[in-house]
Amino acid sequence: MTETEANRSSTRDLSTEDTVELPEQAVPGDGGEGAGSAYERIGGAVAVQAAVRIFYERVLAEPDLAGYFESVEMAGQRRHLAAMLTVLLGGPDTYTGRGLAQAHQGLGISSAHYARVGAHLLATLMWLDVPADVVDHIRETLGQVESQVVAPRSRPAG
Repeated sequence: MTETEANRSSTRDLSTEDTVELPEQAVPGDGGEGAGSAYERIGGAVAVQAAVRIFYERVLAEPDLAGYFESVEMAGQRRHLAAMLTVLLGGPDTYTGRGLAQAHQGLGISSAHYARVGAHLLATLMWLDVPADVVDHIRETLGQVESQVVAPRSRPAG
């Protein structure tokens, strides 16, 4: 996909079937005694934006991973990830991007690269002192959505 196509797809009106497919599970902190959502517990939008910034600094510093983002408009990419994380953490649902499978189709993402990107996200969250239960929630979700991101030919036989 060219940068122009990526920009166009991130600004077009999206149908319901274009929404992200995240697993349905309890978000840490929701329903607890005054604990608030995981999103609120980590500091809301400011914390999510910091995590996204640090995460992409880490990922883009690795040449093997940076190649996946060569033709990606990164400001839009950061907005999409921030919106996805916000939803995953129990914050306001403003995500309007493509589903995970559609967004990653044709990129040829290997299981090893997926694991490295996931490790960067988890390390970023831990570096920011995100509570362990929230990090575990993200780790579990990464495992559940891997098949939507990793190219079929690069998945281990199971």
